[in-house]
Amino acid sequence: MALWQGKSKRKPSGGRMKLSRGKRKFEIGREKQYTKVGPQSLKKYRTKGANSKIRMLSGDVANVMDRKTNEVTRAKIISVKSNPANPNYVQRNIINKGTTIVTEVGDAVVTSRPGQKGSIDAVLVE
Repeated sequence: MALWQGKSKRKPSGGRMKLSRGKRKFEIGREKQYTKVGPQSLKKYRTKGANSKIRMLSGDVANVMDRKTNEVTRAKIISVKSNPANPNYVQRNIINKGTTIVTEVGDAVVTSRPGQKGSIDAVLVE
């Protein structure tokens, strides 16, 4: 089933609205593919205007920044500690923005969107 990102058939008041046109190809969304902990795997997508996005399917290394020293180090990801988006993501080791991960350097919060950017950037938790 395709995901459609067009206008709703309902008004904010709940009344029905007749659409003046049908669905368009550029309004179709993509199925979710979650970033998991594992050997790095990337997938390139073509977007509107012949641009591209790189989606990370799995990753085992994060760019961790220490706020005290302003140094960035590449640290190996051990596991997912907590995820405010969905508690079930912790059991499945899914990483998205806001996830707290356990790295070799310490606990870190993910600040990038790995499914959109193609890399995992994080900030060390004090």
